[in-house]
Amino acid sequence: MTLPDVLIPTYVQMLEALSAWLGKAERQRPGGGAEALLTARLAPDMFPLSTQVRFACVQAQEGVFRLRGEPLPPSVATLIDEGRNAADRPGSIADAQARIAETVALVRASAADGPAVDPATPIAHALPQGMVFDLTAAQYTRDWALPQFYFHVMAAYAILRAQGVELGKADYVAHMFAYLRPGTAT
Repeated sequence: MTLPDVLIPTYVQMLEALSAWLGKAERQRPGGGAEALLTARLAPDMFPLSTQVRFACVQAQEGVFRLRGEPLPPSVATLIDEGRNAADRPGSIADAQARIAETVALVRASAADGPAVDPATPIAHALPQGMVFDLTAAQYTRDWALPQFYFHVMAAYAILRAQGVELGKADYVAHMFAYLRPGTAT
């Protein structure tokens, strides 16, 4: 199994789940009522839903391109800028859905022509505050790429639940139903 084999399906599955949650929110709050959810937060010092969506997309794109040893695409800077300004300009559910779809397409395309990654490949991961983490590709995947991605996806899920959107565990792991043994669902 290669590192992209781990990240690509995880990113696609969970981004598609996130898109489905937003769709569910729209169906449960018709007539634009779901748009107000984009400014909802779990806590005053946390980013709103619109940022969580964008930052989940950032993490997916960043993870793929860092492991490929390639510069981050311009879409990452766009998503970061939109995410940082989302409290004032949250956009719409359609905008969020578009960002998710763009990221899924980009991640899928990278899988089609992506090289295998040596787990021992060194990755220097620099943060905007000036901190730099020296990791192997395996450590980067396990200790940064997946946890950061899931943090933003789970924050989005929690915001939607806290705002009364009817979501459950089956919505969170909808991809698992492909593996369900026939006749075992109750």
